[in-house]
Amino acid sequence: MSTLRSLQLPERVRSGWLTTGRGRFAMLEAQPARGVAHRSPALLIHGYTGSKENFLPVLEPLAAAGRTVIAVDLRGQYQSPHAPDRAGYSPAALSTDVLAMAAVVAGEAAAVHLVGHSLGGLIAREAALLRPEALLSLTLLGSGPASIAGERAAALRELLARLDPTGSGPDDPALLAELVRHAWQSEHEPQARADGVDEHIIAFLRERTLRTCPVSLIVLAEYLLNCPDRTAELAGVVAAGLPAAVIYGENDDAWPPAEQDRMAHQLGAERTCIPGAAHSPAIEAPVTTAAALTQFWNAAEGRRPTVHTCGRGHRDTDGTRTAQAS
Repeated sequence: MSTLRSLQLPERVRSGWLTTGRGRFAMLEAQPARGVAHRSPALLIHGYTGSKENFLPVLEPLAAAGRTVIAVDLRGQYQSPHAPDRAGYSPAALSTDVLAMAAVVAGEAAAVHLVGHSLGGLIAREAALLRPEALLSLTLLGSGPASIAGERAAALRELLARLDPTGSGPDDPALLAELVRHAWQSEHEPQARADGVDEHIIAFLRERTLRTCPVSLIVLAEYLLNCPDRTAELAGVVAAGLPAAVIYGENDDAWPPAEQDRMAHQLGAERTCIPGAAHSPAIEAPVTTAAALTQFWNAAEGRRPTVHTCGRGHRDTDGTRTAQAS
């Protein structure tokens, strides 16, 4: 189990809300040490059952290069509000959410560097296919070309067997929440404790698990098990000028490194293998991962014209980052 060593916010990182035309999303925002962002901003999207905190070790190092860096909770995940129905967790809906976030983060710069980890990479890919002009670059971090396989796929099928045994969709949110709670208390929490995870991390994981919408767990598990391969389509977008990178840990156990390597070649994307990391390089090797992202982003900004401004957004007194009305 890959977990954070500490949840204490670094000096240059703050929590808040990203307010978009599609609603508010919980965020962590990192600013450069001198408070002046002279490079283009970045938006980071977590994976299945994850949250913005999965990027906590890299936020400050990434911002130190002179850019605003924001990690968010997707809709229904941890602190972000739930969708009103199942359709709100579809890849199309979530990628539209991501594009709405990107527009606010970009401000007058007009585009952002987008990073998606694992499932977040599949959602980021959908966003890039929908509106490539909204992005300065795309990074797939520990994310493969299509559906997941192996032990992780088996775990997802087991989850679906518990939460949606008939395959007909959820009909009792309270029952689903109780099933998730029981699984946490009877299996996941004891396993985390047996693995030696610190109690304050277990407390965080408990809160995140129980606050996440169980309907989203069902919809996104199905997506991970049945995701189509859209590499060829994305390769066309990359060939048209969108800088892309594929970054993965040398011991990734979700999509095999060789599979991610082949995807990078098919995309014509830059490829970086992170030594000593598995499926969560931002946690397992934050220094190397931050350096790889910064180098790629800086090079991408040299390839695509950008406008560096203070942004058209403003921050409310409660820490909300909000787009001005047009």
